[in-house]
Amino acid sequence: MAHDPHALRALLGEDAELCHRAITGEHGVSLPPFTDHHVHLHLFDETRLAAGGIAGAVDLGGDPVALARRENHGIPRVAYAGAFLTAPGGYPVGRSWAPGEITREISDPSAHPGVPGGAATAVDEQASFGASVIKVALNSTAGPVLDSETLSAVVAVARERGLAVIAHAEGERMPRLAFDAGVSGFAHAPFSEYVGRAFLARSAAAGHVWISTLAIHRGDEEAAEFARVNLAGFAAAGGRVLYGTDLGNGEQPVGVNADEVTALDRAGVRGPALIRAMSDPWPHAEPPSGVRTFVPGPPPHHADEVAGWLRGATVVPTEELVHDDH
Repeated sequence: MAHDPHALRALLGEDAELCHRAITGEHGVSLPPFTDHHVHLHLFDETRLAAGGIAGAVDLGGDPVALARRENHGIPRVAYAGAFLTAPGGYPVGRSWAPGEITREISDPSAHPGVPGGAATAVDEQASFGASVIKVALNSTAGPVLDSETLSAVVAVARERGLAVIAHAEGERMPRLAFDAGVSGFAHAPFSEYVGRAFLARSAAAGHVWISTLAIHRGDEEAAEFARVNLAGFAAAGGRVLYGTDLGNGEQPVGVNADEVTALDRAGVRGPALIRAMSDPWPHAEPPSGVRTFVPGPPPHHADEVAGWLRGATVVPTEELVHDDH
C-alpha cells in the first residue's frame, strides 16, 4: 500500500515523505518544491502559484525591464529569459498577447556588442536585465525565422555569457535547425512533425532539456500526437524532461495543471520520473529553499491516481512539516 513509506517512495520518488503540518495537524505527503518551467508572467497573477503547489516559475517571454523591476515575492522563485529573440517580422511580433516590449528582432549576426539589431546586442540586453536563459522563436508557420548563421551567433554569444538557449521550434525542420545551431533544449516538446529516433537519441545525448507543454494542444489531435510521441521517445532515450504548461496561454489553472500531469503520464513520464520533471530546479542548480510542495490527505495507491491527487498541492514552509515515517 502507498501508505507504507517504501511503497510511497517507489510511487513518487525517494524524496516523498508522509508528514503532517505542525500548525493545523493536517496529514499528507511532502514532495520537493515544484517548478513550472514555461510561463508568461505578464498574462496572470504569479502570487497565486504557491497556493496551487508551484514554488518556482520560468518566464519564457516577457518584457526584460518589467521582469527585472518586478516585486520579488520570494515564492514563487522566478527565473526568466526576457524577450523573445526572433527574425524581423517573425513570431510572435504582432500577436495580440505580445506587446512590442517582449520581442527583439535580430537583423544582423554580429557577435560584437552594441551593433543595432545584432545577435550579441540582443543577448547582452537580456543578460543585463538578469536573464537566466535566452529564448529564440523559430516558428516557420507564422513568419520568417532566424537563419542558421544568425541563430548560431545567438547561441555562441549566449554560451559565452553562461546562458542556455531554449528554442520555440514550430514548423517542419525547425527542431533540426535549432539542434544544428547548438541550442540547449526546447520550450515545447516538438509538435509539428515526428522528429525520429535518431534525433531523439542525439538530443538526449546532448543533454537537452525538453519542456513538456503537452496540454496546450487540446483540440489539435495531430499536434498533440506529435508532441506525445516525440516526448515519449525523448524520455525513453534518457532525455531530461521538464514539467511546463505555457501558463498564460489560454485558460489554464494557476498551479499544478492536472491535464499536463495526465499528458506526461500518457507519454510515459510517470511515477518518480514525473516528480523529477516537476521538481527539477532548471535553470537553477538547486531547488527553491525553505519550502516543500505538500499534498494533503491520503496518498495515492497507483500511478493512475497521481494527476487527480496533485490537484490539491500547495506550497508550505519546510519548518512547518513534521515527518510521520520515522
